[in-house]
Amino acid sequence: HWEQPDEGIWETRGGRQRFTYSAVMTWVAFERACRISRQRGLPGPTNDWKEHAGRAYRFVQSESWDPRYGAYMEFPGSPRLDASLLCMPLVKFSGPTDPRFLSTLDRVGTELVSDSLVRRYAADGSDGLTGDEGTFNLCSFWYVEALTRAGRTTEARLVFEKMLTYANHVGLYAEEIGPSGEALGNFPQAFTHLALISAAIHLDRALP
Repeated sequence: HWEQPDEGIWETRGGRQRFTYSAVMTWVAFERACRISRQRGLPGPTNDWKEHAGRAYRFVQSESWDPRYGAYMEFPGSPRLDASLLCMPLVKFSGPTDPRFLSTLDRVGTELVSDSLVRRYAADGSDGLTGDEGTFNLCSFWYVEALTRAGRTTEARLVFEKMLTYANHVGLYAEEIGPSGEALGNFPQAFTHLALISAAIHLDRALP
């Protein structure tokens, strides 16, 4: 069913779409299945898996890339950026210095980042929800790792150290950070801490 519209990672209320993130993770699933089969000598319909992986990859590159905007968009034809696509080099879908990804990274930095904090997308009402929301900690740590992998370690370190100041007294994070620095949403959120650990490891390796 992967080629059917879905709810996306954020499960917005704006209706089902063929979200770019879903296609990326479809590629991840089939590519990893092929790798496991090959490396472990396990049987499987690898030719079919490779075909699906290729179709998912081509969908993202041909349909989700907007050459006029210079970025991968939330879904084909969407006017919105989606910070979940910061994970593209993290899952090896694209190289960290691929021109298309670097252009997307710059766009995210310009439009979704405020004082090092990253929103998951622009709150323009098209998600079917009213009001504004906080910045998303998961996306902020994905941003750190994407910057690190792209070789922009000075910028990555600045963002990372700022993010550390938003933890509570025992180093835990909620899902979001509100406009006054308050914790919002699920607390503590496991996704946030997994992204924190991964960002910290990669940044530590990249720094002198």
